[in-house]
Amino acid sequence: MPSESTLVEPFSTFVVGSLPRPQWVRDVIEERKAGSITYQQADADLDTAIPSAIRLQERAGIDYVSDGEWRRESYIKVFSEHVDGFSVDASPQILGSYLSDPAVTAPLNQHSDISTDAARFLQQATESQTIVSLPSPYILGWRMWKEQFSRGAYPEREEFIAACIPIIRDEISKLAALGVSHVQLDEPWLLMMADPAHRERVGAGELNEQIELCVNTMNETVAGADISLSMHLCHGHFDRERATDTGYEPIIEALGNINVDRFAMEFTAPQSHGIQSLEQFPKDKMLGLGVIDHCDPRVETADDIVGRAKAAIEYVDADRLTLNPDCGFSPGAQNPMDLDEAYAKLRALAAGAAILRGDDGGI
Repeated sequence: MPSESTLVEPFSTFVVGSLPRPQWVRDVIEERKAGSITYQQADADLDTAIPSAIRLQERAGIDYVSDGEWRRESYIKVFSEHVDGFSVDASPQILGSYLSDPAVTAPLNQHSDISTDAARFLQQATESQTIVSLPSPYILGWRMWKEQFSRGAYPEREEFIAACIPIIRDEISKLAALGVSHVQLDEPWLLMMADPAHRERVGAGELNEQIELCVNTMNETVAGADISLSMHLCHGHFDRERATDTGYEPIIEALGNINVDRFAMEFTAPQSHGIQSLEQFPKDKMLGLGVIDHCDPRVETADDIVGRAKAAIEYVDADRLTLNPDCGFSPGAQNPMDLDEAYAKLRALAAGAAILRGDDGGI
């Protein structure tokens, strides 16, 4: 668990991680993926771009900033970019025509750090508090283990998940040693499993079994961590459309059994079915309240942020409340989102937080 010095202040503002990428940055990622440029050549280009992503968040007034995840093709594929054992884009599409993930086809062999080098660059480029996200082993299991491709390497999905755990756990330790302020584990799949239609599509078993697997996986992953930790839940999205439609009621009690400090949760989305589920939010956790709808092109006002926060305070004490967008603006490089729109929304987020903190002026 984190030390007193790493605890999060109430009404702190976070990004969930990703920002929309300019077209030339998307081109660099695609050329790297195609092999027409090396990782070293891509990093040299991205080193010139990422400071602007950091400045954007700082100018907006965000407390915990990321590198925009501009080095990654996606929050999932960052794992296969640094760990051998995958066939690229082998697995079938599962959430729509846009999504095709690598499938594990051989035993895992990590060849480079997943996020440490990128985090070091982030640390050197800002004096703000920093947040770095990693994929949860549970979602890696659901997105990257496909029976027809993966059984030869890992006969069961749970075996692959277990193989991912020590890799992510070690990465958390490296980020803590580096001095990163906050690590977020991305786990939208647990909420998506609460949607019966989604469970039917992916062929999942009983929801209670999946909740238990996710909780146990998360706790093994964060065991021994000495850094402030979040877990992010959402409905998934692409091109302003969310992938599932369910409230948090089926899973929210289980969050109290997960050994993280904070949950960053999507609540502005209509698909969350309101905030009444917060009545069951664990009393010893901080809430990262989603107050920005990244799928809606309308830019929120500071008053919108304040109103949404005050509604949540009916259920969660103000001293346990932090603020963030519902999700990352562009979890994958191919997601067509607008960078200026993201900036305007983050400014509104920070302005609302300033009002809630009682700061003079705000933004």
